[in-house]
Amino acid sequence: MAEPVVRIPETKVALSTASVYPESTATAFEIAARLGYDGVEVMVWTDPVSQDIEALRRLSDHHGIPVLAVHAPCLLITQRVWSTDPWVKLQRARAAAERLGASTVVVHPPFRWQRQYARDFVRGIWRMADETDVRFAVENMYPWRYRDREMPAYAPDWDVSRHDYRHFTVDLSHTATSRSDALEMVARMGDRLGHVHLADGNGSAKDEHLVPGRGTQPCAEVLEGLAASGFDGHVVIEVNTRRAMSGAEREADLAEALAYTRLHLASPPGVGASGVGAPGVPVPYRTPASPVSPASSASPAPAPSAGEEEAVRTRGRASGRTSDAPDTSARTPGAGRAQRRTPGARPS
Repeated sequence: MAEPVVRIPETKVALSTASVYPESTATAFEIAARLGYDGVEVMVWTDPVSQDIEALRRLSDHHGIPVLAVHAPCLLITQRVWSTDPWVKLQRARAAAERLGASTVVVHPPFRWQRQYARDFVRGIWRMADETDVRFAVENMYPWRYRDREMPAYAPDWDVSRHDYRHFTVDLSHTATSRSDALEMVARMGDRLGHVHLADGNGSAKDEHLVPGRGTQPCAEVLEGLAASGFDGHVVIEVNTRRAMSGAEREADLAEALAYTRLHLASPPGVGASGVGAPGVPVPYRTPASPVSPASSASPAPAPSAGEEEAVRTRGRASGRTSDAPDTSARTPGAGRAQRRTPGARPS
């Protein structure tokens, strides 16, 4: 039997509720359903709904959008959400994930001033992982920089790939901010890469969280590597839309991000649109000694949602073709990068 032209992995593409800020958690569920996302990642923060498991369950049922991951409240602005004890926060995040049917809890490494928490963090995460089927996926961060000064703000390290965790989250805006080689980082993570925060960046000291394809990060290469390797985690769109001038502009950005992600996950067998996965070219996040398993799904690509079609029309306008879609200065994946704006920093 001939191999399919396009192999679609089972990877789900979720929307982080942080991507609609300053809109609410409830709005994120509504937008995710309207644009055709597979689910949401709930950022637990100061919005009371994000902290209320029953309210989240009702939103999930109403919109038919599952909660695929829970981001624990470990930001500067959430130091008092759920508890001031960081271990209690993680316990409550695990309980929320279990009750909502989410497979992953995303957690940041401790701040350096959380000394006792930082000393016990690696061992403690392993202990908690042993008590549940939920993945605790520790996320890469970045040093804080001001002008020519740099301060390591996280312990034991902002580069979590250099420590022994069972599962990792890679965030491609954070690799830009830390000025890391993203492909080398995901290679170090290897088979323990369990979760992806997809965004882009240009290496600014600010954590930009641009729509993928608008910065310098190898977003396409990472996605194509996931498609070629049988990745069994989720890809979460976590972008900054706070400067959107309207709800329509915000949704256009989020539709574009979804279309970009699905395009690069839908790679031909053995090779992606950028050539990653071709014979002799290693999959980005696998170490050379790690076997690459074939993707298990060979079903045809799903029809694009209305939001994805809108994003394609928008890219056509940006490249000079006539379109009724508003001009969001998006680009055709693989073409030159067009920067419409540089969003301000956002917590992630």
